[in-house]
Amino acid sequence: MKIYLTDRIKPEEDFIILVQDMEKLSQTPLSEQEQEYVREHYKEKIRETFFFNRLTQFVFVHFCKPEADATALEKLRKKGDELVASLTKEKKSGAVIFAAGADTPSVLALAEGMALGAYQFVKHKKPDDKQTLFTTLKIAAGSITEEEISSLQNLITACYETRNLVNEPGNVIDAVAFAQQMRLHAEGAGVKVEVFDKKKIGELGMEALLTVNKGSKTEPSFTVLEWKPENVVNKKPVVLVGKGLVFDTGGINIKPTAGLEAMKADMAGGAAVFGAVYAAAMNKLPVHIVGLVPATDNRPGEHAMLPGDIIRLSNGKTVEILNTDAEGRLILADALLYAQKYDPELVIDLATLTGSAQMAIGKYGMAGMHQDAAEAMEKLKQSGWNVYERIAELPFWEEYGEEMESDIADLRNLGKGGGGGAITAGKFLAAFISYPWIHLDIAGVAFMDSRESYRGKGATGVGVRLLYDFLVRYGK
Repeated sequence: MKIYLTDRIKPEEDFIILVQDMEKLSQTPLSEQEQEYVREHYKEKIRETFFFNRLTQFVFVHFCKPEADATALEKLRKKGDELVASLTKEKKSGAVIFAAGADTPSVLALAEGMALGAYQFVKHKKPDDKQTLFTTLKIAAGSITEEEISSLQNLITACYETRNLVNEPGNVIDAVAFAQQMRLHAEGAGVKVEVFDKKKIGELGMEALLTVNKGSKTEPSFTVLEWKPENVVNKKPVVLVGKGLVFDTGGINIKPTAGLEAMKADMAGGAAVFGAVYAAAMNKLPVHIVGLVPATDNRPGEHAMLPGDIIRLSNGKTVEILNTDAEGRLILADALLYAQKYDPELVIDLATLTGSAQMAIGKYGMAGMHQDAAEAMEKLKQSGWNVYERIAELPFWEEYGEEMESDIADLRNLGKGGGGGAITAGKFLAAFISYPWIHLDIAGVAFMDSRESYRGKGATGVGVRLLYDFLVRYGK
């Protein structure tokens, strides 16, 4: 998707007029007859969108609120997705947004919804099977700057690349290829990238990552992404950690068949960390950021970890493995321990970690919890409202930690059955931190079985826009 500023609409170009004030209608490219029709038939909250087929040109008119709040901006994103769907159905590959007095946030929200809604993953389809791709969006609005367009363009690019990674099947993106793809894009944006191979992972004592990888024929990877421009505002880095399970069969505790194909998306947290760092670098945010992505698949191979196994992590704590399908928390533990070397100001992890989070929150938000990061959590929740990737904060009472106590090791990797599975998973992770920390369980929102507005079907790219908005405000 390419987004441009323009100062005119060509006769053959389809366009969308975004209106906040009926009086501005006379300043639009609509004919007098079209303007009269809109004035006569407009009804607030009942009929706010109009369509004119000029035979050689499609024209849409949409009314929006002045000084829109977060909910109104989300409605504009969804409207953008609807408009793209209408245009692509008619084999249109581009359009122009004409701002009739609409403010900058409203115009950008509509553009963002159109751009995200236009995403299609068609890499593996025959060319003649492909649907029309909506590839060009122009914006005619004097109040919007080139910098704002560039920032939006870069964010959309980061979201597209994140969704591409998550949508790729397991036979295309294994742990090594995942690291290579992150390196390819991130280094091009000026990010310092280091990828640890299996030997280095062993030297660093990342026993959990090696253990989960034991059933696989493909080696694990551990990717470090670091963005540190000269004008950073934070003395200590913000560290982002993402679960990178490129495919999760469940291991010996194998998953049921239904929905198993979607387990290629179990690396969505790692992909989101990449996307956030990538967007921050392309837009030159003055924030020191480190991204950590441990990656492997989880398979029931002949050397796979077994229920009842005990492993020792680099901080000396032992873990009893009660269920091999609770593997994401294991590889995250290694990454959270590694994050200590940066003496971080804040650590945020993202993971498609538990079915419990999905059952509790559904597809409308993610579960969040924190330790010693109350202020940062409030700011992150505000960013969640800003971009409509909302966070439902769960209690993090110490009693939940008792669920993770093992009779024969320091910890067990599965709760004792007292419920609150998303929280007990968080309590497991908390055993490996020594800094302000936020945990986000994105299991319900990372991958959709059916189309969900501009988030699409399949990978949503959730987390990229959330973290980016948080980092923009952090930089200020």
